[in-house]
Amino acid sequence: MELDSLYQEVILDHYKSPKHKGLSEQKDIQVHHNNPSCGDEVTLNLLMSGQIVKEISWDGIGCSISMASASVMSELLIGKSYQEAIKILDAFVELMQSKGQSVGDENLLEDGVAFAGVSKFPARIKCALLGWMAFKDASAQVMA
Repeated sequence: MELDSLYQEVILDHYKSPKHKGLSEQKDIQVHHNNPSCGDEVTLNLLMSGQIVKEISWDGIGCSISMASASVMSELLIGKSYQEAIKILDAFVELMQSKGQSVGDENLLEDGVAFAGVSKFPARIKCALLGWMAFKDASAQVMA
């Protein structure tokens, strides 16, 4: 199976069966982000336990890329320290800014590398980053 096909399957799997979708009652903060260029929206609840990302829950409407990316992000960051989560977030942002020149670090990004092809399409990068930027916003406010 070609790598692009495998990555498309990963994205579709996360879109059809998203992880951590559905807003939890327990939260330290709730943020809402939207992509005005396409109408995608995500609301994210974050619960920290000291420096550890204890829970991320989210809900949203949008394309398969934005919803699958939020699913991957939540799966990757729960249980990580704030510093580890920001390192993973930065690696994902770097992948999205690579214009298709990077394949990403699979050890760090796991299913996140499936979005490498998205970086070739500037209009879709904001879709892939929507949930990640919501996490960045929420975690920065909690950790301030």
